[in-house]
Amino acid sequence: MTVHAVTGATGPLGRLVIDALLAGGVPASDVVAVARTPAKAADLAARGVVVREGDYSRPETLPAALRGVTNLLLISGSEVGRRVPQHTAVIEAAKAAGVARIAYTSVLRADTTELSLAAEHRATEIVLRESGVPFTLLRNGWYTENYTGQLGRYLERGEILGAAGDGRIAAATRADYAAAAAAALTGEGHHNAVYELGGTPFTLAELAATITEVTGTKVVYRDVTVPELAGLLRSAGLDEGTAHFVAGLDGAIARGDLDTSGDDLSRLIGRPGTPPADAVRAAMS
Repeated sequence: MTVHAVTGATGPLGRLVIDALLAGGVPASDVVAVARTPAKAADLAARGVVVREGDYSRPETLPAALRGVTNLLLISGSEVGRRVPQHTAVIEAAKAAGVARIAYTSVLRADTTELSLAAEHRATEIVLRESGVPFTLLRNGWYTENYTGQLGRYLERGEILGAAGDGRIAAATRADYAAAAAAALTGEGHHNAVYELGGTPFTLAELAATITEVTGTKVVYRDVTVPELAGLLRSAGLDEGTAHFVAGLDGAIARGDLDTSGDDLSRLIGRPGTPPADAVRAAMS
């Protein structure tokens, strides 16, 4: 029996991965949902999924959570600055439990990019490689939802404000990345593989044009410098550190850090990534 476990199972990505596993024919009894708060996974338990408590920050919860697991999807934590020790605790517990392979949701070109978010992913990849446990690195690009989640604001203001210039963003939806993760967990030939995952690239100006076309409301892209964007974000209420962090992400886009021309995503999921226009339509429904 092959048992697939997903950490962060009650988060937006984790739930979609479990949906994809079940839709792909994995019996619910062979899926383990690892959640910090198991009560939030009651709906998964009702579908027959095995729910176990597992908290990245409480290593004592992890051995029982990973008992009998064959393949583990380690979804990166959300607490920036604390993720390396958290991920390390999961990897060590997985090794002790005899997990056969760990798939990890990293970030595009984690080993070479200057993206500020990459440092913890890069460190986690090193821990994973040094653990000796076979691995699959799922280096996810940006979520399209990072933008469609702000659709109401774009339509209200008539603009997307950023400092990305004409940098391309190879974004895909959470469902796309979830499908890739499920395929990597259940398929053959993914031992020690590294996948650079991203959809069809677009610029923010192109995204604004797509929103205009789909909604019928004119939206334009207003490009400013990274320091100007940080100042505008501070004026909007963000603290200085957060403002510089967010503006810096756009600077990374301008450098090309969130673009990829590879086809790893489409090869894993057997189709192209979700087009931005479709993602915008879904966000409106």
